[in-house]
Amino acid sequence: MTGADAIDGGLMRPVLDGVRVIELAGIGPAPFCAMMLADHGAEVIRIDRPGGSDPLAQDQRRDVLLRSRRSITLDLKQPGAIEIVARLAETADGLIEGFRPGVAERLGLGPDTLMQRNPALVYGRMTGWGQDGPLSDKAGHDLNYISINGCLGALGSDGTPPPPPLNLIGDYGGGGMMLAFGFVAALLAARQSGEGRVIDCSMAEGSAALMAGMWSLTHNGMWDKGRGQNLLDGGAPFYACYACADGGFVAIGAIEAQFYARLIDALGLDGDPLFAAQHDQSKWPAMKARLAEIFASAPRASWTERLLHRDCCYTEVLTMAEAPTHDHNRARGSYLEADGWMQPHPAPRFAGTRVVAPRMWQRDSDRMEILAEIGVADPDRVVAE
Repeated sequence: MTGADAIDGGLMRPVLDGVRVIELAGIGPAPFCAMMLADHGAEVIRIDRPGGSDPLAQDQRRDVLLRSRRSITLDLKQPGAIEIVARLAETADGLIEGFRPGVAERLGLGPDTLMQRNPALVYGRMTGWGQDGPLSDKAGHDLNYISINGCLGALGSDGTPPPPPLNLIGDYGGGGMMLAFGFVAALLAARQSGEGRVIDCSMAEGSAALMAGMWSLTHNGMWDKGRGQNLLDGGAPFYACYACADGGFVAIGAIEAQFYARLIDALGLDGDPLFAAQHDQSKWPAMKARLAEIFASAPRASWTERLLHRDCCYTEVLTMAEAPTHDHNRARGSYLEADGWMQPHPAPRFAGTRVVAPRMWQRDSDRMEILAEIGVADPDRVVAE
């Protein structure tokens, strides 16, 4: 089933069809969580701030993270706006907020208040450090959150500062995706018991959980060298990226013996004693230098022609602009356009299930409809009950 097939017509409704989520506007991980829920059929109502919620966004209509939402703008400094959010929460399965600890409570939108009105509400809290602890009230961003749990310290080469790994680990992996998992798990529990849950999602702890495999390697003596000298951090010559003659790059992931053997054979190195013992770490620097020399001798396309069919864990390193045109991605429909803007297809996929066709966000686009659904004709006259 291709991406287009899944969007145009599946056998079953999206898996989160019928779930309603209120999203208090923020940036980064909380919107990513809301995007994932909306991608799979949840009705997400984003409560935005007057003037917008992202100081870095030039035009939020181009923001892929905000796709497929309903939208209403409210000034949460006004009591009437707080009451509107509370009424919306009464109709919802869950709410997501990404404020610093205590802010939602000061607004009158904390979990204790809202869950009195809706006991089955799933209340998702997204922070960098968690709801308590010595750092809980301190500012930070992805780079800070992954710096105290070993993630950042495991990246890069020994003797050099760790490189910022975009904001994939803290914001999106340990943050937004972890909150999405927590939300769905709590939703299942709430539907069985009628009791909601409060999710304390810390990006620092979520990204620490992503390091479970590295802890396993450490305990088994397979991650005991300096940065950039271990199996999966660029130290192994057979698990690394190499530059080509044309300035392109290739990725080699030949960890298993059979894939390593195919790679070495395809490169004409099967009789070279330097490459005879794959896991002799004393030879890894020399092996890596030799492979770098080899790959630099020809352009990327020629290596693809030579290695891809050998099934030796070889791929090209593509840019974002190149990715949608790759044969595999095109065959799967892994990228699509929404309102003219290229973006990733919703993931994961569910067999025989309709996928929500992404649509770009528009500020305050559903204001009157949303207010009418909770019986508010004049939002300026709403008084907390």
